Amino acid sequence: MHLFQSLAEWWHQLSWLEIIAVITGLICVYLAAINSIWNWPIAIISTVITVYLMATRALYADMLQYSYLTIINIYGWYIWSNKRGKDDKRPVIAIAKRQIIYTTIAAVLITPSLGFMLIHFAAVLHYAPPAYPYLDSFCTVVSLAAQVLMARKVVENWLIWIFVDIIYVIIYTNKDLEAFAFMFVVYIIIALIGYFDWKKELKKLAVK
Repeated sequence: MHLFQSLAEWWHQLSWLEIIAVITGLICVYLAAINSIWNWPIAIISTVITVYLMATRALYADMLQYSYLTIINIYGWYIWSNKRGKDDKRPVIAIAKRQIIYTTIAAVLITPSLGFMLIHFAAVLHYAPPAYPYLDSFCTVVSLAAQVLMARKVVENWLIWIFVDIIYVIIYTNKDLEAFAFMFVVYIIIALIGYFDWKKELKKLAVK
C-alpha cells in the first residue's frame, strides 16, 4: 500500500513535461527490447525534454549526461537504419572482446574522476552534494557504455542494463524513493524481455 501511495504522490507531483519524459522513456526501452527502430526517435524526445528539465533545475551534470544520450540516440537511429544485405533490419550481434575491454577500462578510469568532479563542483554548479558520488558515477559510465552497445545491437547490452538497474533500485530504495525504485524494477523486467528476445534472434541468425 505504501508503494502505491508513493507512486500516486510522485505522479501527481510531476509536470506535464516530466510525465511525457517518463512515458516516452518507458516506451522507448520497451520498443528497443522488441527490436523496433522506433525506440530511437521516441528516446530522443525523452532525452531532449529531460535535458531541458535538468537545466531548469541547475542539475548540470545530469543535463550533460542526457545531452550525451541524445547524441547516442541519434547515432543509434542512424546505425539501425543502415541495413545489411537483404535483411529488413540490422541484425543483432554478440559482444566482442574489445568491447568488454573498452567498457571495463572506461569504468575503471572515468568513474573515480567523475565521482571527484561531482563532489568538487557541487557547490559551483549549484546542486546538492551527491549521496553516492562514486557509485552514481560508476552507474553513469556503465549506462552510457550500455547505450552505445545497444546502438551497435550488441545482445549483452541488456545484461549491463539489468546490472545497473538493480543498483539503482537499491539506491532509490535506501533513499526512500520507492516510486523511482519501482520504475527501475520495470526497466529490469523490460531489459530481461529484451535480452531473451535478442538472444533468440541471434540464435536464428547463427542457424542461417
